[in-house]
Amino acid sequence: MKKSRILIVDDHALLRHGLMSIIQYQKDMEVVGEAENGNLAVQLAKTLQPDLVVMDLVMPVMDGVEATRLIKAASPQTKILILTTFGTSADISRALEVGATGAVMKDTPDDKLLSTMRRIVKGENILSPEIEHMIKNEPETPKLTERQLDILNSLARGFTNRDIAAQLGLKPSGVRVHIDAILSKLYAATRTEAVAIAIRRHLLKDPPPNLEP
Repeated sequence: MKKSRILIVDDHALLRHGLMSIIQYQKDMEVVGEAENGNLAVQLAKTLQPDLVVMDLVMPVMDGVEATRLIKAASPQTKILILTTFGTSADISRALEVGATGAVMKDTPDDKLLSTMRRIVKGENILSPEIEHMIKNEPETPKLTERQLDILNSLARGFTNRDIAAQLGLKPSGVRVHIDAILSKLYAATRTEAVAIAIRRHLLKDPPPNLEP
């Protein structure tokens, strides 16, 4: 029997080893590699040419969405299953748009996860009910003006209202008005929450390396 070749990608070693332990007892599957970030996953996928990549979304160095895009560009025949505990429906939708063939939650029972993996290898597209519900009920991405996006980027870099006013040629009172509008559109209670939402939804023009001022 030809075994399906599996590459496991997750930044948590415990999860990778847990998946490996259940796959090793399957007669029709074998783990051919593991990676703790998207960049390494892309390299291994090119070398190993796995049938299926089980991919986390949120990882250091390179996230699961970008890794999915690059793997599918290099190896269109490789199937990719997103396995996630959190992340916005926008992230999952982007992963599906760039080539992922399925997405399930990490708390999926082992037998159901194995069944999903087999079905995806055979060519099916599968979304767990929880993820389907998340995608259907996610609010639309808010429309921010160019000026609001500029201010949001400045907030992400820790600039004060006075800094932003000087940078953009506005009055501090005008900056406050724009920030109030941003908070309202993003349904955020604070500036920090607004920046966190903007990062999750990929709204920033130039995402900062971190959230520290």
